[in-house]
Amino acid sequence: MDVRHLDLLRELADRGTVTAVAAATFRSPSAVSQQLQTAERAFGIPLVEPDGRRLRLTAAGRLLADGAVEVAATMGRLQRELDDLHGEPTGPVSIAALPSAAELLIPSLLVRCAGTGIAVTLADADVAEADYPHLAADYDLVIGHSLAEVPAGADRLVAVRVATEPLDVAVPSGHRLAARSRVSAADLVGEAWIGVPLGYPFDTVRVAIENRSGAPLDVVQRIRDNRVVEALVAAGVGCALLPRFTTRPRPDLVTLPLADVRSLRSIVALGRLDRLERAAVRVVMEALIEIGATLGRAAVTESD
Repeated sequence: MDVRHLDLLRELADRGTVTAVAAATFRSPSAVSQQLQTAERAFGIPLVEPDGRRLRLTAAGRLLADGAVEVAATMGRLQRELDDLHGEPTGPVSIAALPSAAELLIPSLLVRCAGTGIAVTLADADVAEADYPHLAADYDLVIGHSLAEVPAGADRLVAVRVATEPLDVAVPSGHRLAARSRVSAADLVGEAWIGVPLGYPFDTVRVAIENRSGAPLDVVQRIRDNRVVEALVAAGVGCALLPRFTTRPRPDLVTLPLADVRSLRSIVALGRLDRLERAAVRVVMEALIEIGATLGRAAVTESD
């Protein structure tokens, strides 16, 4: 078996289209199609079939794509063991991170990695939960968030929860609820709401609030950037959810715990199994877990 053929099938499984594979691997779509034909001749069985205007993997193609994950993981383990023979892990580690999660974790991570030979490069990426696997095809680690233990669609990835953060309801300082110690779903009935795009984790809490109160929230805006949300809430445009640890104190905004709806987000590091076998990536993952544990202890102290 040619490992390059297996890698190609895995890329098609992860990215979904020949065009996406071509863009990611710096080849033309026709070149990718020709390489798929070469792989079919080598294996002696159809590996792709038409699906509308696209190609999809056949059962044999899917089998080989899944097997490619195991092959890549084995090669990753061998590389890690080879790295261990040379001493301390070194090399690049690329991370795509949700901005608010990056603000929590990455500064401490970079301080820890300084002078170790591990070079962390960061890209900020605020995408829907279902898009994390696409990012994982291009980065060693993806740091995102979810209201579930494991983000949706991450079944082909390793997902590790590195921190848990409460989500609070934010209201203007002059709001009728601002003097409360906490709020309930019923308290928010009739309020204008600044939400997030559909498919983003915070929207799950919005739905839970509506289910609990039995009334829909009046969603007046859908914004991804928490700083913009803070400014809109402070200006009286509406109420919103904001993460507790990275919302900056300001006199025109008050954050309140939500009493009767679970509003915690899991900050999760995800990656392909083979990339997580690399020694440098493992060191970074372990550091993220330790940093996240520190945040968790700080949250417990704050609640006490």
